[in-house]
Amino acid sequence: MSTGAPQSIAVEGPIGVGKTSLAQRLGEALGYALLLEKAEENPFLERFYQDQRSHALPTQLHFLLQRAQQLQALATDDLFTPGHVADYLMAKDRLFAELTLDDAELDLYQAVYDRLTVEAPKPELVIYLQAPLTVLQDRIAMRGRAMERGLDDAYLESLSDAYARFFHFYDEAPLLIVNAAELDWVHNDDHFAALLTRIKGPLSARQYFNPHPSLL
Repeated sequence: MSTGAPQSIAVEGPIGVGKTSLAQRLGEALGYALLLEKAEENPFLERFYQDQRSHALPTQLHFLLQRAQQLQALATDDLFTPGHVADYLMAKDRLFAELTLDDAELDLYQAVYDRLTVEAPKPELVIYLQAPLTVLQDRIAMRGRAMERGLDDAYLESLSDAYARFFHFYDEAPLLIVNAAELDWVHNDDHFAALLTRIKGPLSARQYFNPHPSLL
């Protein structure tokens, strides 16, 4: 039975913006399979947060291989029936690489990427979550992950800026830009219901969801 929602959804945004929690709730509400980035399984990530220059390449390659394996499983298991929601967009993987790797490392990353011949299915909808740096900092502190204690604020700001540039030009799929600063889809059912209604609405190349919370 059709849910009225796109059959393949990718949720994106910088660290702390709430993409995984939204993907999980969408998956539950729509009965979709989940395709989640497993940061806790990357043995290099905590070291990267402490010393980005020394550990950027292995961190990036681990995520690349992890995503490639997930996409292979996606094709094998036919997770598109009835649908799936992911908390990352493969097309933006190079965004992190360009932000953290030097030229030689970036060439190596690209060679591995090309060798893997990663062919990610194009989502029917991409949801880009935005929030100010202070909101991201507060949410990261609130969830209290030990590995993120060494996360540098300058890196977080540069990452947010890189996301903004990336999605400014993104046109590979319908894009819903969500102001996530005041929305709480984890604890507030009205906020989630309003966003879900918007997701089930007509799709266009670029659209926005920016309601005042008092109106929800």
